[in-house]
Amino acid sequence: MTASTGRGLLHLAAALDLPGAYDPQPYTELVRLAERGALDFVTLGDSFGRPGPDALAVLARLAPVTGRVGLVPTVTTTHTEPFHLQAAVATLDWVSRGRAGWQAEVSQGEHEARLFGRRDAAPPEALWREAADVAEAATRLWDSWEDDAEIRDTSTGRFIDRDKLHYVDFQGATFSVKGPSIVPRSPQGHPVIVVDATDPHARDTAARYADVALVRAVGPAQSAALRTGLRTAAAAHGRDPDTLRVLAALAVDLGEGEYAAEPGHGGGGPRPSPYGPLYRGGPVDLAELIAAWHSSGAADGFHLTPVEPRRDLERLVNGTVPLLQHRGLFRTFYPGSTLREHLGLARPANRYALVGDPS
Repeated sequence: MTASTGRGLLHLAAALDLPGAYDPQPYTELVRLAERGALDFVTLGDSFGRPGPDALAVLARLAPVTGRVGLVPTVTTTHTEPFHLQAAVATLDWVSRGRAGWQAEVSQGEHEARLFGRRDAAPPEALWREAADVAEAATRLWDSWEDDAEIRDTSTGRFIDRDKLHYVDFQGATFSVKGPSIVPRSPQGHPVIVVDATDPHARDTAARYADVALVRAVGPAQSAALRTGLRTAAAAHGRDPDTLRVLAALAVDLGEGEYAAEPGHGGGGPRPSPYGPLYRGGPVDLAELIAAWHSSGAADGFHLTPVEPRRDLERLVNGTVPLLQHRGLFRTFYPGSTLREHLGLARPANRYALVGDPS
């Protein structure tokens, strides 16, 4: 099934953001609801500049109470040690048995830089170049253990085949890492990388490293142009563009229940808003919008941010999703167990096992 045709099964994801929530129960309820709707994955935003629990820790807590839905926390590359970042994301992949992703983000605020006191805030183009270096280092470290590096032979006392561990020796513009990782290669090989490509400075990083790119557009033509640009850039970097899923990011306000979308929100909508592109109306017209954009090749799917988390996610899962399933556009069950399988992406081969250690 080829995503580039725009005629395969679409992909759906949702944000779990719950400002002010510190107890695990509301997050548990929402992630189980998303899994009941067979969504590809959920995201949980995070930054250094706002209060709230650590997104990666929250999703690690939710991994044992779910079995199929993908779990994608935002983890900021700025002011963060790349070695520790990749190890934490790989650990989430182990804890979730192959359902982890990582939404890469940068920290542009001077107030966030002061929390660390190591350097001043940098311009966005420099931060996204650094994010690309972090993604490169992470993928190398995820490959630094071959899949069968663990021996676990109690009779000889050998735990690791040292010939199957590889030093990375990566030198970026602002950091260097050596490796190997302290975490064995995880179930997916590489946890899924998600990049919000709304910022033009983020698009090259998305084209080079993202498995999923998010785009914010107020109409299918704009979304299609962004998707085409990202796929073209991915090909220019030597990637198969069919290994990149481009999802339209859309805030949804389903408070109108079964009522039709407000003028401008349905059909070719949505409207600009402080949330980004916003659809306001009922789940039926939302299903029509999703189906129309997807069938035209404007996007491989949608990442939906509920304006009212519990209400809107419930109406999405109980209303919009069944309509899309009835039309044969969205899965009725998870055919696989990993996030890569949900997205139709192959497990990456280990670069060192194929060609030997380049260092």
